[in-house]
Amino acid sequence: MVLQKKKEKALLVGVILPGLNKTEVSENLDELEMLTNTAGAIVIGRDTQSLIKINPSFFIGNGKAKQLIKNANELGANMIVFDDELSPAQIKNYYILAKDIKIIDRSGIILDIFKNHARTKEAKTQVELAYLQYLLPRLTRQWTHLERQMGGIGTRAGMGETQIEIDRRIIRTKITRLNKELIKIDKERSVQSVKRKNKFRVALVGYTNAGKSTLFKALSKSEVYIQDQLFATLDTTIRKVDLDVSHSILLSDTVGFIRKLPHNLVASFNSTLKEVLEADLILKVFDISSPQIDKHFDIIDKVLEDLGASEIDNLIILNKVDLLKNLELIKERFLSLPKSITISALDHLQLYELKEAILKKIKKNYKTIELVFSYDKGAMINYAEEGVDVISREYGTEGVKIKIRANPKKIENILRLNPKVV
Repeated sequence: MVLQKKKEKALLVGVILPGLNKTEVSENLDELEMLTNTAGAIVIGRDTQSLIKINPSFFIGNGKAKQLIKNANELGANMIVFDDELSPAQIKNYYILAKDIKIIDRSGIILDIFKNHARTKEAKTQVELAYLQYLLPRLTRQWTHLERQMGGIGTRAGMGETQIEIDRRIIRTKITRLNKELIKIDKERSVQSVKRKNKFRVALVGYTNAGKSTLFKALSKSEVYIQDQLFATLDTTIRKVDLDVSHSILLSDTVGFIRKLPHNLVASFNSTLKEVLEADLILKVFDISSPQIDKHFDIIDKVLEDLGASEIDNLIILNKVDLLKNLELIKERFLSLPKSITISALDHLQLYELKEAILKKIKKNYKTIELVFSYDKGAMINYAEEGVDVISREYGTEGVKIKIRANPKKIENILRLNPKVV
């Protein structure tokens, strides 16, 4: 008989600071509940506090912190999850105050999810680095010795101060090693990137759970990991997608974005997110059925701006139209974004229109050129006609004369073959 692991019970804490309102904090807690569930815990309650300023000792003030612990004990919660990031000092103070109740913040929950979802060597390295960078300043007796972790979300055990210092040295050594590994991985990725530079590159970005991976699977006809939960995809996957008989793209699926994504996590995933920076076109994928869609727009734009990718050409994709039964709402969303494309990746609705829109983006900077190749340059002719619009082909005494429309990058590469330009 297989014993089922007992799920931890969590009390969520949201703080209304100046500039925020109850609705915003409630939406943040909704998302935190999804994160906590994804991490494997059950949410049994919420606690919202209003603050003029952050308390350096407990974030919410000494008296409120004691009341919070009391509420958690009465509810039977063994874990308190803050929607805001706690400082190392605050974590330590809560450890003294809370005793048998674990105190975790949003960053800790996200990192825990990332640890469980990383699959490739690159993703595992990135997540481990981010996790250790987060853990190092917060290492107290709350944390289990690294070589004998007992499982659970943010586990604890009785650790002496000497052992803590030993573990700090272990962590620093691991961080140094992981940074070196990521540099090596980044160099390998750069080599791969050079090999792909002749292809038009399209990157999928979007709020986590917007349906990016489903769209990726539908367009590329490949098997990818899809699950209806936050951060199901951590690894950047790249596939060739044929738009028509003569045009293809390299499509990449990237890690989903979210509110308050930890800065050290973004930094660790820098090499993965380079796929976005190197893209010729970004497809911003949104869940049209989400009541938070306007917030998601703002978050995606902010993340892209932080990455330095806000100037890259983009298309807005409104996915999951199959979930909306209200035709007026669909019409309203579409009219507010007239240049967007409404699709259902799951049901393969409007994917042809999406491909046509990508083709238009590819061709918008096309230039026309006439070239002559001698008859013995068959391979060069094939290359010159690949991924372009062939307007005409004539066979004369000098050789094969072709007239093509192509992007400037492709024309530049063709001219390196030294054909005769008409």
